[in-house]
Amino acid sequence: MPPRASSPSLTRALRLATAPLALAVLAACQTTPTAPTGPGNVSRLPPGNAQRDGPETKPPPNLEAVPDAMPQIEAIRKGGPNKPYEIAGNTYVPLTDDRALTESGLASWYGKKFHGRRTASGEAYNMYAMTAAHKTLPIPSYARVRNPANGKEVIVRVNDRGPFSPGRVIDLSYTAALKLGVLNGVAAVEITRITDDDIRSGVALRKPSAPANGLNPLPVDASVVVADAQGAGMDTGALTAAQSPTSTPGVDLGAAAAVDAAAAVPGRVTTVTQTVVAEVAPARAPVTLPSVARGDKPDERGRADTTAGVGWWIQLGAFKQRDGALEFQRRLIDEQGWLAPLLAVFTDHSLNKLQAGPYTTRDDARNAAERIRTALQLVPTIVEKR
Repeated sequence: MPPRASSPSLTRALRLATAPLALAVLAACQTTPTAPTGPGNVSRLPPGNAQRDGPETKPPPNLEAVPDAMPQIEAIRKGGPNKPYEIAGNTYVPLTDDRALTESGLASWYGKKFHGRRTASGEAYNMYAMTAAHKTLPIPSYARVRNPANGKEVIVRVNDRGPFSPGRVIDLSYTAALKLGVLNGVAAVEITRITDDDIRSGVALRKPSAPANGLNPLPVDASVVVADAQGAGMDTGALTAAQSPTSTPGVDLGAAAAVDAAAAVPGRVTTVTQTVVAEVAPARAPVTLPSVARGDKPDERGRADTTAGVGWWIQLGAFKQRDGALEFQRRLIDEQGWLAPLLAVFTDHSLNKLQAGPYTTRDDARNAAERIRTALQLVPTIVEKR
């Protein structure tokens, strides 16, 4: 028997009953989801990707050459962006001590849609800076991010919270994602926190990769030591130029006692980080730079062969053998003559340190350090002698 057709009255009733449901579904489809708010009223929408975000129409040139973030010891406070917070029913407890952290997962990135918005740190998000967002790393702190698919690594400064999508462990700035080769969307990465101890002991150095500007690596004597290990309470005999960052898996994210990351022993440098491999241009194609820029004129006051003069210095390396430090100094002078009046070798706790300076202010030293980093493709560190 063929099915009986519905009566007009029944059809009309079904239409009237389903109309509110259809309107509700349509309204839900047109509603824009609100961004979750974390510490510091994070304004980012999770997650960003190449389909939803991107660079400006005309981004700055040579973004691949933007230097990595330079790790520095910065004080971490328990409050503000480092206090526990809740997002979508999940509670996150940021680290406030100097413990290590390693993590693997997916990375996403943010571009022009969030450029200029306030981050959890209070700083404006700069898509062209080397920064990142992480759910529990201290703000501020530093991390090395590696793309295992191509071996590329970058160092970023953590200044925001996120991402909050399952499986995602870090949100990168546009430039950081570009340098890692992950602009096509999300990608697997490995994260290693750079602790204050790493900065003091020198293992915070970025491992140099094949440079895009044609610079060739300058070998350094195998006796080089990457840090003033005695100042960090470590065994100098165990440190070599080949050391990599210390990693501690299975980090407990429970609240921890805060430490004064900026504390230093009176009369000693407040931050000690050495560079063990430099890259300089071939003699046939030297890098052309002004002879001396503002802030590059060293203060000769107090310069001696054994004790650094009072002021700010840029540390380029530390060696067990003095001959190694002197050889490195000669090679730098041969390739970058403008450094000649700035360089000096000092002996401190059985280490021979190659430094440039001194400078009257930290800003002058920082400007000079950026010049050195651009010219030599290494990561110098600013130290203070009081």
